[in-house]
Amino acid sequence: QVQLVESGGGLVQAGGSLRLSCAASGRDFSSSVMGWFRQAPGKERVFVAAVSKSGDNTRYEDSVKGRFTISRVNAKSTVYLQMNSLKPEDTAVYYCAARNSLWSRLSNDSSDYAYWGQGTQVTVSS
Repeated sequence: QVQLVESGGGLVQAGGSLRLSCAASGRDFSSSVMGWFRQAPGKERVFVAAVSKSGDNTRYEDSVKGRFTISRVNAKSTVYLQMNSLKPEDTAVYYCAARNSLWSRLSNDSSDYAYWGQGTQVTVSS
Protein backbone atom coordinates (compact mmCIF):
# COMPACT_ATOMS: atom_id res chain seq x y z
CA GLN A 1 0.00 0.00 0.00
CA VAL A 2 1.22 3.50 -0.87
CA GLN A 3 1.91 5.76 2.07
CA LEU A 4 2.08 9.55 1.92
CA VAL A 5 3.16 11.53 4.97
CA GLU A 6 2.98 15.32 5.11
CA SER A 7 5.09 17.53 7.34
CA GLY A 8 6.04 21.17 7.73
CA GLY A 9 2.75 22.70 8.76
CA GLY A 10 2.44 25.13 11.62
CA LEU A 11 1.40 28.57 12.78
CA VAL A 12 2.70 31.59 10.89
CA GLN A 13 1.83 35.27 10.72
CA ALA A 14 0.35 36.79 7.58
CA GLY A 15 3.09 37.51 5.07
CA GLY A 16 5.24 34.67 6.30
CA SER A 17 6.38 31.46 4.63
CA LEU A 18 6.18 27.72 5.17
CA ARG A 19 7.48 24.74 3.23
CA LEU A 20 5.40 21.58 3.28
CA SER A 21 6.92 18.20 2.50
CA CYS A 22 5.27 14.95 1.46
CA ALA A 23 7.29 11.76 1.72
CA ALA A 24 6.11 8.75 -0.28
CA SER A 25 6.79 5.06 0.17
CA GLY A 26 5.54 1.75 -1.18
CA ARG A 27 5.59 2.54 -4.91
CA ASP A 28 7.60 4.02 -7.77
CA PHE A 29 7.30 7.68 -6.83
CA SER A 30 8.43 8.96 -10.22
CA SER A 31 5.51 7.22 -11.95
CA SER A 32 2.83 9.37 -10.27
CA VAL A 33 1.52 12.85 -10.82
CA MET A 34 1.46 14.52 -7.40
CA GLY A 35 -0.84 17.18 -6.05
CA TRP A 36 -1.63 19.31 -3.04
CA PHE A 37 -5.16 20.02 -1.85
CA ARG A 38 -6.44 21.93 1.15
CA GLN A 39 -9.55 22.00 3.29
CA ALA A 40 -10.41 25.08 5.32
CA PRO A 41 -12.66 24.89 8.39
CA GLY A 42 -16.24 24.26 7.35
CA LYS A 43 -15.30 24.10 3.64
CA GLU A 44 -14.84 21.40 1.03
CA ARG A 45 -11.44 20.14 -0.07
CA VAL A 46 -10.06 22.13 -3.01
CA PHE A 47 -7.14 21.93 -5.42
CA VAL A 48 -3.96 23.87 -4.73
CA ALA A 49 -1.22 22.63 -7.07
CA ALA A 50 -0.01 19.66 -9.10
CA VAL A 51 3.32 18.60 -10.58
CA SER A 52 4.10 16.23 -13.43
CA LYS A 53 5.94 12.95 -13.04
CA SER A 54 9.26 14.45 -14.08
CA GLY A 55 8.74 17.73 -12.23
CA ASP A 56 8.94 19.70 -15.48
CA ASN A 57 5.34 20.91 -15.48
CA THR A 58 3.17 22.46 -12.78
CA ARG A 59 -0.37 23.74 -12.33
CA TYR A 60 -1.77 26.10 -9.68
CA GLU A 61 -5.11 27.29 -8.45
CA ASP A 62 -5.46 30.98 -9.30
CA SER A 63 -5.43 32.23 -5.71
CA VAL A 64 -1.94 30.82 -5.04
CA LYS A 65 -0.20 31.65 -8.34
CA GLY A 66 2.92 33.67 -7.72
CA ARG A 67 2.95 32.76 -4.03
CA PHE A 68 3.18 28.95 -3.92
CA THR A 69 5.62 26.66 -5.70
CA ILE A 70 5.20 22.90 -6.05
CA SER A 71 8.27 20.79 -6.77
CA ARG A 72 9.52 17.25 -6.39
CA VAL A 73 12.76 15.38 -5.88
CA ASN A 74 12.18 11.91 -7.24
CA ALA A 75 15.45 10.57 -5.85
CA LYS A 76 14.08 11.35 -2.37
CA SER A 77 10.47 10.31 -3.16
CA THR A 78 9.36 13.71 -1.87
CA VAL A 79 7.10 16.48 -3.12
CA TYR A 80 7.20 20.01 -1.69
CA LEU A 81 4.92 23.00 -1.47
CA GLN A 82 6.75 26.25 -0.82
CA MET A 83 4.23 28.80 0.44
CA ASN A 84 5.20 32.48 0.53
CA SER A 85 3.24 35.64 1.32
CA LEU A 86 0.76 33.62 3.32
CA LYS A 87 -2.69 35.03 3.99
CA PRO A 88 -5.25 34.14 6.66
CA GLU A 89 -7.43 32.62 3.93
CA ASP A 90 -4.66 30.05 3.32
CA THR A 91 -5.47 28.53 6.71
CA ALA A 92 -6.43 24.89 6.11
CA VAL A 93 -5.40 21.30 6.45
CA TYR A 94 -3.10 20.60 3.50
CA TYR A 95 -3.17 17.15 1.91
CA CYS A 96 -0.65 15.49 -0.37
CA ALA A 97 -2.10 13.20 -3.04
CA ALA A 98 -0.87 10.87 -5.79
CA ARG A 99 -2.52 9.80 -9.02
CA ASN A 100 -2.50 6.26 -10.29
CA SER A 101 0.59 5.67 -12.44
CA LEU A 102 -1.55 5.12 -15.56
CA TRP A 103 -2.52 8.79 -15.75
CA SER A 104 -0.48 11.88 -16.56
CA ARG A 105 -2.92 14.83 -16.50
CA LEU A 106 -2.30 17.50 -13.86
CA SER A 107 -5.86 17.18 -12.65
CA ASN A 108 -7.50 19.63 -10.25
CA ASP A 109 -10.18 17.09 -9.34
CA SER A 110 -9.64 15.30 -6.03
CA SER A 111 -11.44 12.22 -7.35
CA ASP A 112 -8.61 11.72 -9.86
CA TYR A 113 -6.10 11.10 -7.07
CA ALA A 114 -5.84 7.57 -5.71
CA TYR A 115 -3.62 8.00 -2.65
CA TRP A 116 -3.77 10.54 0.15
CA GLY A 117 -1.78 11.59 3.16
CA GLN A 118 -3.28 12.38 6.56
CA GLY A 119 -2.83 16.13 6.19
CA THR A 120 -0.86 18.83 7.95
CA GLN A 121 -2.37 21.92 9.56
CA VAL A 122 -1.39 25.36 8.30
CA THR A 123 -2.66 28.30 10.33
CA VAL A 124 -2.02 31.88 9.21
CA SER A 125 -2.77 34.54 11.80
CA SER A 126 -3.89 38.05 10.90
